[in-house]
Amino acid sequence: MVTTSAPPMTAEEITLVQTTFTKVLHISDAAADLFYNRLFELDPSVRPMFPKDITEQKKKLMATLKTVVFSLRQLDTIVPAIRDLGQRHVRYKVEDRHYETVGAALLWALEQGLGKDWTSDVKSAWVSAYTLVAKTMKDAAQTAKN
Repeated sequence: MVTTSAPPMTAEEITLVQTTFTKVLHISDAAADLFYNRLFELDPSVRPMFPKDITEQKKKLMATLKTVVFSLRQLDTIVPAIRDLGQRHVRYKVEDRHYETVGAALLWALEQGLGKDWTSDVKSAWVSAYTLVAKTMKDAAQTAKN
């Protein structure tokens, strides 16, 4: 069994994340735009980490989110890929502090995209999901650095 040091998500949290992400998928291009615009606004120093044309990066973001979100009930299937992603991010010069900014940009983009469907319970569920992913990636990155 593959484990992560992040706190486990409840079944209710997983349902909320998956249900709301289904709505986000209908506006995936706009959601990706919201995310990257906010990320670069919050921390312009990360912009050079990405290609000038981020069209493909936006598609990768949404595909990765979709895979992670719909694998939350089967963490064994996704944790190795999340760890690999965290290790690869070391090569891109991603630092622990960047995860906080990415999380803030993601939550903001989800709030904008979901509108009235963004409730305190939905926010809490997404914070749990992001914490799980970010903690797993940061742990893997630390292992790769050692």
